[in-house]
Amino acid sequence: MGISKIEWTEVTWNPITGCSKISDGCLNCYASNFAKRLQAMGNIRYANGFQPTVHEDLIGLPYQWKTPKRVFVNSMSDIFHEKISDNHILQIFDTMNHCKQHEFQVLTKRPERLNSLNSKIKWTDNIWMGVTIESEKYLNRADMLRNCGAKIKFISAEPLLSSISNLNLSNIDWLIVGGESGPHSRPMEKEWVEELQIMAAKNNVAFFFKQWGGFNKKKNGKLLNGVTYQEYPTKT
Repeated sequence: MGISKIEWTEVTWNPITGCSKISDGCLNCYASNFAKRLQAMGNIRYANGFQPTVHEDLIGLPYQWKTPKRVFVNSMSDIFHEKISDNHILQIFDTMNHCKQHEFQVLTKRPERLNSLNSKIKWTDNIWMGVTIESEKYLNRADMLRNCGAKIKFISAEPLLSSISNLNLSNIDWLIVGGESGPHSRPMEKEWVEELQIMAAKNNVAFFFKQWGGFNKKKNGKLLNGVTYQEYPTKT
């Protein structure tokens, strides 16, 4: 378990590490760069660098946490990566099923694999399922997300690389928006963020604005027209 600096979660749990680039948002992948640094430091979890790797000894880790936590699952990977076996994916979901004291946030750019396993996954109410949609090109990921059995479904528009004003928010509970950060970050227009905030409000979708990003993300902050938006989905 790692205490997370990601604003919308509390801790991270990485029974899988490593991934591969699949869409435009992956270009400046923070996890890939971080994994290279950890490998150079001799961290045993990254002996394979950023090659998809299952850490079987970590699959049951949440059983050890007695205090309820909000957990981002596989912040350093994608649980639905094609090199991860169905069996390992289902084992990880089984741990989430049995650790109902925690809320697990699962995020993927591979909703096709999510759909193929949907009927085999037990969707307990503590599992939040999300997809990344960084531009208009990937709007269909929302449709595939809607097909899954998760009670809480969310979209992460980060890094937001274009307007996604045609996004359909029906049956979506939470929308996270953020700009790319770092020395090679691509720009995000204020208009793109504003239209999503308005859309979320109209559709009664919780809106979480993470950051403007850029080279100095701390300086650029997270205020949208003077307001901090850090809403979470309502649990019913």
